[in-house]
Amino acid sequence: MFGPVRDVFSELPEAKMRGYRPGRFSFNVKGGRCESCEGEGMVKIEMHFLPDVYITCDRCRGKRYNRETLEVTYKGRSIADVLEMTVDEGLEFFRNIPAIHSKLQTMSEVGLGYIHLGQPATTLSGGEAQRVKLASELNKRSTGRTFYILDEPTTGLHFHDVKMLLGVLHRLVDLGNTVVVIEHNLEVIKTADYIIDLGPDGGEKGGRVVAVGTPEEVASIEGSYTGIYLSRLLEKTVAARRN
Repeated sequence: MFGPVRDVFSELPEAKMRGYRPGRFSFNVKGGRCESCEGEGMVKIEMHFLPDVYITCDRCRGKRYNRETLEVTYKGRSIADVLEMTVDEGLEFFRNIPAIHSKLQTMSEVGLGYIHLGQPATTLSGGEAQRVKLASELNKRSTGRTFYILDEPTTGLHFHDVKMLLGVLHRLVDLGNTVVVIEHNLEVIKTADYIIDLGPDGGEKGGRVVAVGTPEEVASIEGSYTGIYLSRLLEKTVAARRN
């Protein structure tokens, strides 16, 4: 997604006048980045016998770019300002640029609206990293023949974001793809077409197939802890619909 953002900045009158190409707005290569921190925004201080310490670069003050690059602005924002935006903020900022807006929209739909556009991949949780990959896949043309495996993708998500993510997963299935989700969240489990419940406990006391079937079928199987709690949730769902 960063490619189209660099293109936007390179097409600005100020950038053209200075002869800046898209690469100028990358913090990974020489030219536009701050060379003191090599575009990291942080400087490592090696501590003998102790973990290394990272401090904000005193030249760029954490912005990753040199002064000349930061002088080029779009809607009053520099490239560093854009990287500090969250996905949802970027969604509004780039609403008139389809190539960027559509990608950010997908990221927001999978529950990533709060992460920053320039956030290092190493700081993402496992669930966040999976959703970033999922968003990337969703932006590709669907073949209807892709097999997706997700390991607890809802970890840390608010209920509203879980609901949005489920909508995306079901959309993938409706397009003909297969989606396998490893999950403990009953709100996710109850929407599955088919469940394989492993247990009955964790560790050495688990790993056996306890129950299989639709959510309703698993909810009626004795010996399945998932089934016990799932049946209660399904009863509440049915009662809520009646009311």
